[in-house]
Amino acid sequence: MEPDDTWTTLRKQCEALEPGAELLTPVSKRPFGIERTAEDRIVVRFGDSGERRPLWREQFVVLLERLDEGSVAIEQLQPGVEPYASIVTLADTYATDDETIGYDPDAVGGETPFLVPAADARDPPERVHDDAMLLAALLEEIDADGPSALDTDSLTDLYVLASDVQHGSDRLRRSAREPLLDRLGPDQRLHGRYGTVRRTTRERRRPKDAETVFAALDERGIPREWVTGIDRDKMDVVLAVTDLEESEVYDVDEDVYVQKTGVDEDEKYSRLQGIADRIDDLEDAEGEALREELDDIEDRLDEALSAG
Repeated sequence: MEPDDTWTTLRKQCEALEPGAELLTPVSKRPFGIERTAEDRIVVRFGDSGERRPLWREQFVVLLERLDEGSVAIEQLQPGVEPYASIVTLADTYATDDETIGYDPDAVGGETPFLVPAADARDPPERVHDDAMLLAALLEEIDADGPSALDTDSLTDLYVLASDVQHGSDRLRRSAREPLLDRLGPDQRLHGRYGTVRRTTRERRRPKDAETVFAALDERGIPREWVTGIDRDKMDVVLAVTDLEESEVYDVDEDVYVQKTGVDEDEKYSRLQGIADRIDDLEDAEGEALREELDDIEDRLDEALSAG
């Protein structure tokens, strides 16, 4: 394919990417998004730094001519060339494997290895926000106080979304722990808008090595058998290599529970887009009324907290 034709194809492919989709650079794995295209450039923005950078048509032509002559080793790509290489793979006729990028007219319809769909490109805080929005929208549609009366689909969605919100918020909470500990002194409390935190110390004990423990017991005349017992790991090895039955050495209780085995991120993202579109479709008056209602709620919360 001629460089001009490929350049036109690359521009169209970049313009057709769904909002929020990202590309990764082949070596450094830096995420970047397409901001806009022009006759002579494609403007990208790197997600890790916010840096905006133009990728020039002339440089694409140089890379395309080199690829038409033969494959280029991915590990030899310089940082400045990496985003060019990622975008080139959007054209069907340029393929890549784990080691090289090259011209391959038979690769039509192949995968684009450096493209990250919008649903997967969100960072953890965005995912928590999105899952919470989906859960809130679902709770408006169903009666969560009477789960037994829900249809199976709604009940499943309630369980999956609640699980996603829980796990995502737990990860987010843990990420906030260390910065808070750096700001909390002994016996100090920090007050936020929605609550208060304080530094708490808990002791976790673990046995010293057996030699140290037995020496301390022997020094005080305490029989070693008082602290020795069955080692579960050793017992499992015995079960694996002998004809000893599990029921002879273990009491086994069966615990039945629901396990989340999959999440349809594409469906969740599509639903989020629908919610966002409905919000955008609000008339100015309705949107203003909603903002005023939220402001009023916040004012009343502030008054209640200050009065307490």
